[in-house]
This record gives sequence, structure tokens and C-alpha cells, in this order.
Amino acid sequence: MILIFENTTVDLSKPIDISLPITSDEKNPIAWYQSQPEITPVKMGDWIGKVSEGKSSTNFNNIFFNPHAHGTHTECLGHITKDFYSINQTLKTFFFTAQLISVQPLASGKDWIITKECVQNEIDDKSPKALIIRTLPNLETKRHLNYSNTNPPYLSEEAAHFIREMGVEHLLIDLPSVDREQDEGKLLAHKAFWNVKDVNNINSDARFECTITELVYVPNKVEDGLYLLNLQIVSFENDASPSKPVLYNFEKIN
Repeated sequence: MILIFENTTVDLSKPIDISLPITSDEKNPIAWYQSQPEITPVKMGDWIGKVSEGKSSTNFNNIFFNPHAHGTHTECLGHITKDFYSINQTLKTFFFTAQLISVQPLASGKDWIITKECVQNEIDDKSPKALIIRTLPNLETKRHLNYSNTNPPYLSEEAAHFIREMGVEHLLIDLPSVDREQDEGKLLAHKAFWNVKDVNNINSDARFECTITELVYVPNKVEDGLYLLNLQIVSFENDASPSKPVLYNFEKIN
């Protein structure tokens, strides 16, 4: 199927999947001190929900995982608030213009920080609805890392505020969090992006409709630039859901 946008087209038969799958082996990325996900057949007595075992006509698995710790996920501001807000209720549209940028975090003591200048130097002035940040170096091993206790790079509060003021509504990043792994619960970048001033009594101008997607992976062959983003989630009534962000190239009409 071909979609037409003014003087460009989008070929929906050419998706660029930037999500990480959930597996039950060592290939699965892990964060936040969790063990690997579990995908196992149901067992009831001597019956096993696995066709290859010869006792079932179907494969019938239970899956145990944590959306924040085990792969690409999209979260709403309910991730940090006292009151419950669901990603399924806050994300209501799923196609957005998105700009992909590649940034090199800057060293600061033992930390590597994505500063306002890192973002500002790479982003265009078009203010897309979504921003995708690919950190450098962009090694393929990102797909399988255990991030726990590694102090990964993170976004500065100033950078998150800048992104919010640009009008970006959906922020995607290839790290386990936009905030520092150990930050004493401050969550400065989360709060700045969502404009949450008090997690116990949320302000009326907080950005309820905006999302943060973490642990994406953008292959090196995908060039920086403007894309159409399809942000797919599972209909979980939870602060976060596993997600499948998919990019599509814009092609100019000759």
C-alpha cells in the first residue's frame, strides 16, 4: 500500500522495525536487575502445551516478563505518578512524523550524558511529533546487553526540557531509561519531558498524551532524517507496554 503526503509517498510494504523482541534466552536485553523472561509451555498433570512433546494439538505458552526490563517498551506519565494512568488510555493515535538523530553522549565524571547541545546540534527546526535518539557508538551488542549496574548514558534534565519545548510528543531512545540508573528517585528527565511538577498531585498542564519509548535499536544502515513512525503497543492497562515502533521512509514524488 502506498500513502501520499503532499509531495511525498510512503510505501507501507517497506517497514523498518526498530524494536527489540522478547526472548527467553541470553539474547534478550535486560535492565533493572531482573532475570531473563520466561516463555514456557503450560503444564497440567501429565499434559504439556507443546506440540513437539506429543501431548497437545497446540503450542500453549505462559510468558513472564517485565515491560520496563525486557525489551522495547512505551510508557506514559503513569510510570512516575501516585495516581494510576494507563498507556492504553493515554496513547490514542499511532502514526507520527519522526526525526531520527544520532548523538555521542558526553563524558562527565563517571557518567555519559546526552546534553541539550548534543540534541540541538543534530535536530532540524521542523519540530516533528516524535524524536528518535540513537546513541553512538551504535554497536550491534546493544541488542543483547545486560544493563544492570552499568550506569548507561542518559538524558540531561535540560535536554529533556528542550525536547519538550520543541513540541516533541513521543520520545524514543536506545537506552533502558532517559534517566540515570541510580538517581535517588529524582527522575529529572522523565519529569521534564512530561512536565510533571509533583508526582503526588499531578498538575493540570502535565503532558498526559505524551510517551517515552526505551530500549529501541536502530541499525546503522538506517540514516538520520525524517520518517513516518507507527508506534504499536499491546492493550495493557498498565503504565507501560511492550511496543513495536516501525519507521517508513518518505519518498519524494518526481
